[in-house]
Amino acid sequence: MNTNQQLAIQNLPTEAAEDSTVIEPSRSFLVLDARSLWAYRELFYFLALRDIKVRYKQTFLGVAWVLLQPIATTLIFSILFMRLGQTETFGVQYPLFAFSGFVLWTFVNSAIITASNSLINHTGLITKIYFPRLIVPLAAVAANLLDFFIGLSSLAVAMVVFAAVPTWKILLAPLFLLQILVLTSAAGILLAALNVRFRDVKQLLPFALQLWLFASPVFYSLRLLPENLAWVWKLNPLTGILENFRAALFGQDFDFTGMTISVVMTIVIFVFALYVFRLMEDDFADVI
Repeated sequence: MNTNQQLAIQNLPTEAAEDSTVIEPSRSFLVLDARSLWAYRELFYFLALRDIKVRYKQTFLGVAWVLLQPIATTLIFSILFMRLGQTETFGVQYPLFAFSGFVLWTFVNSAIITASNSLINHTGLITKIYFPRLIVPLAAVAANLLDFFIGLSSLAVAMVVFAAVPTWKILLAPLFLLQILVLTSAAGILLAALNVRFRDVKQLLPFALQLWLFASPVFYSLRLLPENLAWVWKLNPLTGILENFRAALFGQDFDFTGMTISVVMTIVIFVFALYVFRLMEDDFADVI
């Protein structure tokens, strides 16, 4: 073997290294790798759009299903509460009060269920190619935003029908919508990771969400509870969101204590969800 051949062989690893891509996990469990998520943004759009198309494919009522659940549930609870004499809450008629809560809850419920099953539903994709796995539950949550916007639009129409005059406080309502998006994403991320390892999550989730519904002031006001129990309800991050979102809509006083607790709890849950997801992410392809 001549000298030139020896040099060529020695240079092969270096040249190959220049043309290769090294995939390394993040060094921190608490760092959201925004660069990787942005690099795979087209996959994010594709997965979200695919979920939307699948949801409405071959449906007779189409997007009408988005409004059917909150409207039907509102009617049932309105009949019940109005028979009990509860006709006005937050300064508005009870049907509008309940509908404002069920619009938000419908998004939370649907998005969490979709996100929790997202990794399982994309087994073939996860086991074959590399991409940031966090995209999958986030895309599942994003796919529910269309339904959410339709629900919020119907809520605006309901406010007109019930002659609810908004004040300047309604300008703060998007802040609580942003918070509920972060909280829902955190819950979806956490449950998606746990569902890969523990398939019991899929069976327990509907029951857990039902308990969360009754533990949240979706169809009742926190003001109806005894004062010695109200602080327990405020530990639920959804309580501060619902109460202050309604206060923004209907021009009532904000609950700053509940708002602070809710924001802190949302941040804690989001950070914890990212930690658990990163901790389990490397094993997804092996155990899914």
